[in-house]
This record gives sequence, structure tokens and C-alpha cells, in this order.
Amino acid sequence: MREVKSTAMSAGDWGLLLALSALWGGSFFFYKILAADYPPFTVVLGRVGIAAVLLHLYLLARRDFLPRDPRLWARFFVMGLINNVAPFSLIVFGETRISSGLASILNATTPIFTVLVAHALTRDEKLSPAKTAGVLCGFAGVALLLGPEVLEGLGRDLVGEGACLIAALAYAFAGVYGRRFRSVRPIHVATGQLTASTIWLLPLAAAVDRPWTLPAPGVQAVAAFAALALLCTALAFVLYFRLLATAGATNLLLVTFLLPASALALGVLVLGETVSGEALAGMALIGCGLAAIDGRAPRALLRRFGPSPQGANS
Repeated sequence: MREVKSTAMSAGDWGLLLALSALWGGSFFFYKILAADYPPFTVVLGRVGIAAVLLHLYLLARRDFLPRDPRLWARFFVMGLINNVAPFSLIVFGETRISSGLASILNATTPIFTVLVAHALTRDEKLSPAKTAGVLCGFAGVALLLGPEVLEGLGRDLVGEGACLIAALAYAFAGVYGRRFRSVRPIHVATGQLTASTIWLLPLAAAVDRPWTLPAPGVQAVAAFAALALLCTALAFVLYFRLLATAGATNLLLVTFLLPASALALGVLVLGETVSGEALAGMALIGCGLAAIDGRAPRALLRRFGPSPQGANS
């Protein structure tokens, strides 16, 4: 695997991360709508299948064709399995048993797993005290933001909770594995892995769910599938692979800390909801965690208020 020097994220990277959190934040809501009427493999097949078709149409309109390298397509199939098929299906299954709020908290363990996986499998994303503290601080912020009433359900359904935790671990491995696509354009990686995911899911959905026996989707389900495929998948994965190439796996998967904060901000801006003190404290903890992982703010404070080189040697 080609290694590159790990750097702090640029302002543009942070902007893309915020946009990605807003796009992915809606997926838990749409999953909850669709999981009430459709089994997990069918929901995920609809999500990745529609997104793959949309991206292929986009590339076709631009006369931009995917690479045909068999080794690259083998990687697309691995990425599709660990980044889409397994975690998406596990989260949809988990949300049939636990609340979407608890699912999002469990999903926020992704950066914790990613820090550990990246430390073990990469040379340039090693564990550091600041990174560890930042990840734990961000996770605590997510739990505080969503409130104690969500955590009260923790432990009641170990199967559903375990499914969401395994999904988070799969995302961690996918973030590290996705570094192999640094030399491939993000639109091609997104299209290739979503196409591979669709091929994985077609026989699974046919054998397990038998979707032709299910009721035809109504207006609400069609709208949920369309939003899930176009915004939360097709557009989101183009941003995902662009960020992965520039920011690294650990920084990229900080997006799971931002998902609840994005949902809260949308509720305030769009629905006029109020924000509790606990939620503000949670968002502050998330911000501190992100700043610690990014590293620039702590280094600036150390330069300004830390001991001078002369004082350190005296």
C-alpha cells in the first residue's frame, strides 16, 4: 500500500466533512421509514442500486468510462462488501430492534475503531495521546448531545446493538482499505464500489427477502429511497472518496461524530426546534475532540502559552 505523509485537514476538507455529515445524517431517518415495511437487504439494494444507476448515467452523459482493470474491480468488490453491503445491512437490521438515536451513538464508535485499525495497519496514521483523547472526547459529546434517555435503552437488545457495533468496525476497515484508491478518481471509485455492492446484494435480496412478494412502495417510500440513493449515497460517496484521498481514514470517519450535531442543527434551522443545555455541552465536547484530533489548535496554544525553549532547558 502506498503511504503518504499524514497532515491536518485543510479548511476545504473540513467543509467537505460537514457536508458529508449533513448528507449521511439523513440516512438513519430514511432507514427508519423504510425498515418499517421492507427487510434489510431490500432496503440496502434499493439504496446502492439506484445510486449506482444514477452515477452510471452521469458518467455516460459525460462520456466518462470506468477503468476495466480486473485488479481494480476486485478491490471495488472488497470495498463494496465492507463499506456498503455489510454495514448498511447491519444498521438497517439494528434499527428494526433499537432506536435510531441509539444506533447513531453506536455508529459514533467508528472513529474509535478506525484509530485502532489505522494504527495497526498503516504507517502514517499512528495512535497518539492527542488523537486518543480527541476520539474519546468526541464520543462522549455524541452521547451527551443525544441525551440520557437514548442511553437508557443500551443493553436491552444486544443483538441489535451488536449489529450496529459490527457495522462501525466494518466502516473502520473500509476507511483504511479505501486508501488503495488514492490514484483513482473519486467519481470512479464511488461508481465502481456501488456497482459491486449492487451485484453482491442482488442474489442476497432475492434469496432472503424475495422482494417481488413485497408490497409496492408508496409515495413516502419512493421519496425515502430517492433521497437515500441520490443524496445519502451517490453524492455522499463522491465526497467520501475525495476526502479519503486528502485527509486519511482517521480524519474522514470523524464524520460519525458530526452526524448527530448536523441533525440537531437542521432541526433548529428548518423545524425551529430548541436546543437544551446538554445538547450544547455535547456539541462543545465534539468540537474539542475534533480540534484535538486535528492538532493545529493544541499546537498553537502550546506555542503561545507553553514554556520557551530557554525555560525548558534551564
